[in-house]
Amino acid sequence: MERRIGRAQGGTVRRERPAALGTEPVGRLLRRTCSQTTMSVGVYGVYALSNAWFVSRAVGPVGLAAVNLLAPALLALGAVATAVGVAGGSMVSRSLGGADPRRAARAAGNAFTVFWLCAALAGISGLLLLNPLLTLLGATAATRGDAHAYGQILLAGAPTATGFSSLVRAEGRMRFSTLLWVMPVLTQISLDPLLIYGCGLGVRGAGLGTVGGQAVSAGMSVWFFFIQRTRPYRVGGAELCPHGPTLRELLVLGAPTFLNSIGAGVLAAVANNLLVALGGPVTVAAYALCGRIGTFATMPQTGIAQGLQPVAGYNAGLGHGARVERAISLALRTTLLYGAAATLLLLVFARPLVAVFTSDPALCAQAVSALRLLAPAYLFAGVGPLVAASFQAVGRRGPAYLISAGTILLVRIPMLLAFDRFGTSGVLASFPTAEFAVAGLALSVLHRHRGFTGVLIRPTVSSTACAAARRPGE
Repeated sequence: MERRIGRAQGGTVRRERPAALGTEPVGRLLRRTCSQTTMSVGVYGVYALSNAWFVSRAVGPVGLAAVNLLAPALLALGAVATAVGVAGGSMVSRSLGGADPRRAARAAGNAFTVFWLCAALAGISGLLLLNPLLTLLGATAATRGDAHAYGQILLAGAPTATGFSSLVRAEGRMRFSTLLWVMPVLTQISLDPLLIYGCGLGVRGAGLGTVGGQAVSAGMSVWFFFIQRTRPYRVGGAELCPHGPTLRELLVLGAPTFLNSIGAGVLAAVANNLLVALGGPVTVAAYALCGRIGTFATMPQTGIAQGLQPVAGYNAGLGHGARVERAISLALRTTLLYGAAATLLLLVFARPLVAVFTSDPALCAQAVSALRLLAPAYLFAGVGPLVAASFQAVGRRGPAYLISAGTILLVRIPMLLAFDRFGTSGVLASFPTAEFAVAGLALSVLHRHRGFTGVLIRPTVSSTACAAARRPGE
């Protein structure tokens, strides 16, 4: 029935799903949005683990270390996608909450334009400068060949590196947002064994599998935004044209996420270089293996932050500050409870988890020790990103800057450099120490902005009147 109504109206409005973001009870709404986003990113976590398993078993520790060396470069590319996606998602959800679908369409279209231009530039520049880039990232004679082959493929596929699931979530389309994660990951998991083992392509097969999955996601997003009619808005040529005020808001809102991702890339590069100098390729491979396990372990925390954003952004657009505050409070409690459980499980099951991925005695011993040192970080790993995402969702860019980019520059990197005097164990121990400090800072900023005791946003008279006058179905 909903689909027929959308077609009868020319596909200009699809009200039911966005409206639920402002009317459904907050607890139930968060369970629905966060469960689907957690499942989505959890599926990606499964891919990260399976990819590590295939590379480790087929190519060995050196191949796994080579693949991990490219992580900072991939984080830089992902920084653009995440930044414009999060900023665009905030603009879309607030625009739909304020009954302005034209502004929502323009925000989505400009997000596509910014990403495609940046991805093309990054891909071309990366291919031309790949050798000096690998040197900067800590490549050695043992890892350079595999890292070069893997990097060439991923940089060539840069324009396919996102499906903009954050823009889909912004209008409450959680099911399709989930498919944007699930379908490419299933493609990647299917291609990896075929290309790595069946075709004997090694790390090249891993790269081709990744790009193949990304292409599926990119194609799905093009269909969703540019072709499908039964939606609140559609993106066309006019919406792709750069619009000054929209671009400025995208860049300002997306800057905290971009700087955070770039900072994470710098942090990874510094850690890789320190571990290469202090321990060698096997130590880097152990760190890479723990990173994949940690990525999977923190997926629910990422899902909670992503599921919170459309709820907070839409209700901010309506002026429903109390609902925004309630959603943030519930999300924080959940992410802390999960973090405690994840930390305990990783400490107890470190050895059997590592044994799944490698039978190499040296790699196994180092990875088990590293995982136990890193595990306490996951207790508070979700707090900083969730608080930063909350401020971004409601358009508060100042606190988001401080929590995301500021903590990397002021806390994480300085702590990593300070702890390296204690060897590889010190480098690894710096991560949970920094995570604890970041969580404390994030919670203090949220408290200062009345996140616990008042309303995070104050509804204006006009927005309150508009919300009161709006019919439930609108």
